[in-house]
Amino acid sequence: MRVLGINIKVLTCWHFIRERYFMTTQEKQKKLSLRPLSPRDPKQPHRAATPLELLFDLIFVVAIATAGQQLHHAIIENHLWHALPSYLMVFFALWWAWMNFSWFASAYDNDDALYRCLTFVQIVGSLVMAAGIPDVFRSQDFDIIIIGYVIMRMALVTQWLRAAKHDPERRITAYRYAVGIVLVQVGWLVANFAHILSIPLFLFLVAMELFIPIYAEKYSPTPWHPHHIVERYALLTIIVLGESIVGSFNAIRDALAAQSMNIPAVFLMIGGLMLMFAMWWAYFDRSEQHHHVKGVRPFVWGYGHYFVFVSIAAVGAALAAAVDVTTHHAHISDLYMGIVVAVSVVLYTTCIWILYEFQCLSGITKWFYPITALIILCIPFICNNVGYSVFAMGIVYSLRLIVSNKFMANIELEKFKNN
Repeated sequence: MRVLGINIKVLTCWHFIRERYFMTTQEKQKKLSLRPLSPRDPKQPHRAATPLELLFDLIFVVAIATAGQQLHHAIIENHLWHALPSYLMVFFALWWAWMNFSWFASAYDNDDALYRCLTFVQIVGSLVMAAGIPDVFRSQDFDIIIIGYVIMRMALVTQWLRAAKHDPERRITAYRYAVGIVLVQVGWLVANFAHILSIPLFLFLVAMELFIPIYAEKYSPTPWHPHHIVERYALLTIIVLGESIVGSFNAIRDALAAQSMNIPAVFLMIGGLMLMFAMWWAYFDRSEQHHHVKGVRPFVWGYGHYFVFVSIAAVGAALAAAVDVTTHHAHISDLYMGIVVAVSVVLYTTCIWILYEFQCLSGITKWFYPITALIILCIPFICNNVGYSVFAMGIVYSLRLIVSNKFMANIELEKFKNN
């Protein structure tokens, strides 16, 4: 980490010196000037996430962390069923805004001054959303979060209008995106501020949001970059996993400060870290193998990641709440807490199985995961302490990962021999 920090500082100093002393005035003006928002080359070699995209992700995780904290508090106060719909609705708004930004950037990012400024507007919108999340959990007040969401979406509309101007081949596609987004944002504003927003209406507007890309891309698909998109999703996965670990660490730190640590809490820490590490391992092993063979399916894979991200964040919130249960600072039982952790883990692993493994495995190996999921769901009923339950889940999931990796490795070996 120290070497990495030094390298970053050296690169930063070099960029500053280059811009200050070596770049000509013409080069500086070209860098900051407006450029056509032309389509990117989807086959561009070595396409990677830009520093602006990384900044967007790091600031965006503030909102994700806020949602996780609210879910954590709801769990330990025995208000999970009241808070769960709010959590899923808030997370959809966060994920959908992030996803639309990422796919647009993959197709059209030209990094000119206006593009950067509009991205900054979207960053501001994400911070407004983060500020409104506690009100949603406390009193079902969506005012602030919807304002932040509309800010982000309308900034993206401006980007689509720019794309329509400079990409004649996909002008209709861009206009479909822009008009569709505007109409749905009007729906969100009217539904909320007219006080008619209900769960059925929310689901209808969500369906409209999800339908816009499907309808728009039918005319002429946007030139998103497969490797770039996979990397963007992978980076957010790492960030959400990291945020989940940080949330659990904060709960452990509070327990240490209160001198309430015990043996089950130690087992919980070890088991929680095993789970998080196995979750990371499973995602990145499967992702690389799957995209090498199958490519990227934008709607199934892209939309399916909502459940991947929401389950990772839920596991983090559940592990943090489990620390409070083991240290006797919660109003729920060990059995209830163990079930919450188990369901969150099973949701994540089910997503990975469906998105990456189900199509590759065959025979009995295809159904090895459901057996493992059943075992994980039974563990809370066997162990009478959530600390031991989480430790057992970590062991079971790690063993399952080792065995399934052997099957996946054999599949890759067979495909290599056939080619």
